[in-house]
Amino acid sequence: MILLGSTGSIGVNTLNIARKFNLNVEVLVAGRNIDLLNQQIQEFKPKKVVIDRAEDIKLVLHDNVSFGEAAILEAIENSTSKTVVNALVGFLGLKPTLKAIECGKKIALANKESLVVAGKFIDQKNLRPIDSEHFGLWYLLQDKKIDSMMITASGGSFRDYPLEKLSNVSIKEALAHPNWSMGNKITIDSATMTNKLFELVEAAWLFDTKKLDAIIETKSLIHAFINFVDGSTTAHIANASMQLPISYAILEKVDEEILKPVDLVEVANLEFRKIETSRYPIWEIKDEILNNLDLGVVLNAANEVAVSKFLNSEIGFLDISKITMDAINKFNNVKASSIDEIFQIDKEVRKYCEL
Repeated sequence: MILLGSTGSIGVNTLNIARKFNLNVEVLVAGRNIDLLNQQIQEFKPKKVVIDRAEDIKLVLHDNVSFGEAAILEAIENSTSKTVVNALVGFLGLKPTLKAIECGKKIALANKESLVVAGKFIDQKNLRPIDSEHFGLWYLLQDKKIDSMMITASGGSFRDYPLEKLSNVSIKEALAHPNWSMGNKITIDSATMTNKLFELVEAAWLFDTKKLDAIIETKSLIHAFINFVDGSTTAHIANASMQLPISYAILEKVDEEILKPVDLVEVANLEFRKIETSRYPIWEIKDEILNNLDLGVVLNAANEVAVSKFLNSEIGFLDISKITMDAINKFNNVKASSIDEIFQIDKEVRKYCEL
């Protein structure tokens, strides 16, 4: 396989699966965590390594290292591997997704932004999503008439926080997720509920439906529900680990234990909550986004700028959603007719939000 984003949480879990099933890792692509990358190189012995910055090449313990976006695309094109795992974060992941599809490779996709911004231009034939919610929906699909689909949210860092104090929260508090440890960007997106909005947009493209919603399940043990027209509902329950969706995305069929089963007696109880706009203002635009999926590129670009500003202490936490909602209001008539227009809209939205 080619693994893009090897030192992030998805990348590390993917290598756990590679180790378990003795899978060959031909290319490793990583950012700036060179120490972890060097450990991965020593164990998995890739033929090629690509990193973020030229100045770090001298630190990488490999004799075939390059850097930057062009090198990632070249590595995908020149590799013999049939599978690309795209665990890059942000808009940066879109071009590698398109290149993998162009090269006829199977793409195990953890890069949410690819589908969010350009779902209508992405051929899904060889695409397998790496996300517990979309995996859960896929797992539950039966040959029965579906009414609607629902995914779950953890509620993020501030699900129990006093509402009146949200405007003054610190970066450190925002990065303290109650259920698990993830990268900074996705942790902030979880706290604002933008991440769940992304997942609904992805689900709309993956399952060709707009009848989608989300609720909070505080223990992150139920990942998805499907409501059937006969009035019954099925739920996908599994311990929170990305190794299950990763295994299926890469191997397609799994006949051995990947995770320990959930012990419901030990769990004892589950708590569900509505996603309230008083705590998660971004949820106000959920229906608008789902009814016009072209807005995904606006949603993503504005959010990337806003999260970056928050992490640089330039704005407050609640301003993240304000910036995004303002951009959706400003650009609410966008309709991209080509992938080139997606890149153009992305630039325009970023420029507007940087002001």
